[in-house]
Amino acid sequence: MSFQRTRMSADRTLMSVIRTSLSLISFGFTIVQAFEKLAINKLLHDSHATRNFGVSLVCLGIIMLAIGILYHLRFMQGLRHTREEMTENGLIHGESVFPTSFTLVTAIILLGIGVVAVLSIVLNIGPFG
Repeated sequence: MSFQRTRMSADRTLMSVIRTSLSLISFGFTIVQAFEKLAINKLLHDSHATRNFGVSLVCLGIIMLAIGILYHLRFMQGLRHTREEMTENGLIHGESVFPTSFTLVTAIILLGIGVVAVLSIVLNIGPFG
């Protein structure tokens, strides 16, 4: 049971990373879009500072998410290794499976969306441009 609790704890940690990076990505994207619309409508002077700030928030969210995914993968790899060692030594029964984390799948999909968003902002291409 302790392995399941540890795994769920690692998933909760990754979910908090997802939540924070999603906030950074969406807030940065919103800043860029809002200030571009204001500049198009001549309500605000076109400033590269706000665009750069928005892009940096999106990039920060992407970097944070990538580091969170790598940390999660390394932690789960170590947990699997410890579980295998304990099973080999007869300390635990290793009969239950160690399924793929849906939180990890969600994080990877969000990372892809974040990369597409930053490319869309910087290069003015793609679905968000």
